[in-house]
Amino acid sequence: MASIRRTLSPYNDRSYQNGGTPFSLHSPPHNLSPNGKSLSLLSTFNVVLRQFLDGVKHSKKGPNTWRKSFYRCLFVFLLGFLLGMAPFGDLDDTRNRDFSFEVKLAPINVKEHVKQSVEDVVVARPEDFVLDTVELGVENRSNVKDRFDYSPRKQLIVVTPTYNRALQAFYLNRLGQVLRLVPPPMIWIVVEMNAASEETANMLRNAGVMYRHLVCMKNSTGVKDRGVHQRNTALEHIERHKLDGIVYFADDDNAYSLELFESMRQISRFGTWPVAMLAQSKNKAILEGPVCNGGQVIGWHTNEKSKVLRRFHVDMSGFAFNSTILWDPKRWKRPTSDPIRQLDSVKEGFQETTFIEQVVEDESQMEAIPQGCIKIMNWHLHLEAHELFYPRGWLLKKNLDVVLPIKNDIRFCCEVM
Repeated sequence: MASIRRTLSPYNDRSYQNGGTPFSLHSPPHNLSPNGKSLSLLSTFNVVLRQFLDGVKHSKKGPNTWRKSFYRCLFVFLLGFLLGMAPFGDLDDTRNRDFSFEVKLAPINVKEHVKQSVEDVVVARPEDFVLDTVELGVENRSNVKDRFDYSPRKQLIVVTPTYNRALQAFYLNRLGQVLRLVPPPMIWIVVEMNAASEETANMLRNAGVMYRHLVCMKNSTGVKDRGVHQRNTALEHIERHKLDGIVYFADDDNAYSLELFESMRQISRFGTWPVAMLAQSKNKAILEGPVCNGGQVIGWHTNEKSKVLRRFHVDMSGFAFNSTILWDPKRWKRPTSDPIRQLDSVKEGFQETTFIEQVVEDESQMEAIPQGCIKIMNWHLHLEAHELFYPRGWLLKKNLDVVLPIKNDIRFCCEVM
């Protein structure tokens, strides 16, 4: 809807001898006067001026010509004086005026005028411009929506504690290559003990993923499980910076599938799944995790012979949870605002269940990942080689002690053949 608004005229403050305004209907423009008086005066002035100039040019032809010239000059002077006293207005004002519209302006209150102008503005609402179809070549908007996924992905926050050992380079590089294939957004939080090693920092820079390299400054004297304090350092970092996403504890010595990370994006509060574990004897595999009925957790796989049974039989790499539980207790109606942390004071193997008890109340608040828990998406392997030494810088500075010459190798091969 178009609207015509009046603007404040710059001539409202100027007073004229005729008592009107330059745009008043009572004082029409002089050069467009209907009686033609203004035009006749200007034409008379031009004729007299032309005669005066002709008289000056021919003044030498007669003795009385100078008198005629004097009278003409006097007449022109008087005529110019009268024209100057006439209420014609400024010449510039007449030239700059727009005569397309002749509108009579009444005295205007500035505040009321501005208020009315604002009310007259037409506000375009978004729904006024909604189109049923958008033509992109030969496709409409519905076809484009079917081809592209507009739903944003949840961020994954993968926490990995690590320490110096013989196979650290192999474990971290393997996990880094897996995380590199995970679609963003994802952040990898790697936590070391006491100090950040240069080798780990170089590996993270070359991993090709978004990461944060943290250091746990906990005194290692008397620490039962260094991984507990390293994970707590990551939890404090997530809580302090209010990172929003799905938190997952991924140890570097485990094996993971890409399907696991995509499945974790479906978690609303707390998700869990079964984990295949290689027994300490390394001659059989056991299963640990939930027993599911569709998307509901109804029980647990367990092989424990201990009299003290855990509340939740879950491996550390067998669950993930929403990070807002750590720093937004009101959203999840937590009974207390105490920080959620892993406990080092409990017996070995009970860190998982004591931590989960702080996040959920029972199985009704858990989500089965995937539906029915019918897939094994990660393995917890015990392949640590404790007898191997840790090469400084992850490089072997010395080669083999015995190096055979090439000619001896060739002779040996010939004798064997």
